[in-house]
Amino acid sequence: MLKPFEKSSGFFMVFLHMLQIKNLSFGYTKTDVLSHLDFTVGIGENLAIIGESGSGKSTLLKLIYGEYDLEKGEIFWKNTKILGPKFNLVVGYDFMKYVSQEFDLMPYTSVEDNIGKHLSRFYPEEKEKRTKALIKVVELEAFAKTKVKNLSGGQKQRVAIARALAKEPEILLLDEPFSHIDNFKKQSLRRSVFNYLKQQQITCIVASHDKNDVLGFADEMIALHNKRIIAKGTPSHLYHNPQNPLIAAFFGEFSVINDKIYYAHQLKIVEHSEFKATVKQLYFNGRTWLIEAKFKDQMIFIEHSNSLENKIQVCFDIIK
Repeated sequence: MLKPFEKSSGFFMVFLHMLQIKNLSFGYTKTDVLSHLDFTVGIGENLAIIGESGSGKSTLLKLIYGEYDLEKGEIFWKNTKILGPKFNLVVGYDFMKYVSQEFDLMPYTSVEDNIGKHLSRFYPEEKEKRTKALIKVVELEAFAKTKVKNLSGGQKQRVAIARALAKEPEILLLDEPFSHIDNFKKQSLRRSVFNYLKQQQITCIVASHDKNDVLGFADEMIALHNKRIIAKGTPSHLYHNPQNPLIAAFFGEFSVINDKIYYAHQLKIVEHSEFKATVKQLYFNGRTWLIEAKFKDQMIFIEHSNSLENKIQVCFDIIK
């Protein structure tokens, strides 16, 4: 990642080829909802922001977009300082697009008209080509001529993403971008959208509560809790080193044994062990069963290949 300032040929040149959040604090009232945030995002990188509802994920995206005035801290994209409505008559910047959970589409026009609205009419062939390409990215080829008012919530969400990409933004902000999309489409759509962003070197910041929006796609992730960033790193690092129960809960079911966090797949039922638990409930997960069991005075979770009877006692061990 480039440093904010690099020296060249005897004079200083500014290379702010990134998003920079500097000591950001913000509150809707006198009480802050975000406090002392610092991080950077490089060109073409995908940053995931996770946290519980109310942790400030959406607020942070809106601040980056310039929807609110920031009184404490600074936000830069390259060498442009992001300012709020006190300084900008129109919220936002040409190089940045924000897809919120409210899609703000034109309901009585078609999918292709919504996507191509802001593309130049002076180049009709290029406009048509780009619109078709983006419709393909969000997998809506069969609905190109359909009026938006006749689409499902998930289809509207896909139109909103494509429309945001139409003018080739340098940075894209996505707030729960796949929350309305059913599981039949969600996996392939994630791959299509995030692969497109990488190919085009579009910086992406995704606020999500879904681990599948993060694993396999994010270059880095940050976790918000109690106004602050409590963890920052690659998804792989944070997954393998969940120092906080909030991080572990994001990735899957977990247990705390002797003050250490273990995922359900790290506990294995064996014939003999010092660890004994009583089965309380079973949940079928497809390839495996999730066993909820009582260990001492707490509930733990064990991943097991077969179903078990309720109330039986089992021995389990910890897989390192």
